[in-house]
Amino acid sequence: MNEIIYMKAGYEPWWMFSGWEEYIIEKEVFTSDKEASDYLESLLSEFRNTYPNEEKQKGACWAFWTEDEQEFCEACDDDLQTFHGVIWLKNGKPNQI
Repeated sequence: MNEIIYMKAGYEPWWMFSGWEEYIIEKEVFTSDKEASDYLESLLSEFRNTYPNEEKQKGACWAFWTEDEQEFCEACDDDLQTFHGVIWLKNGKPNQI
């Protein structure tokens, strides 16, 4: 099973901190790698056209952001960057592509 996940959080998606699932905005499930790959490429293209900054780690996690999108964190008394994360999971683990 392939899952392409879009999450939005104050940290990059590869950290997958405890409770990261709460930040999932959208999840698409595919039975074939080809379908997942096609959807992923379309989603990445959309994010690349929207956000000026991109970083990839762990072979299956992408973070997109713009410096203009930040949220104030009361606990740390500072502004935190908002990240738009994309993750490709295969059988529940990051798919190394």
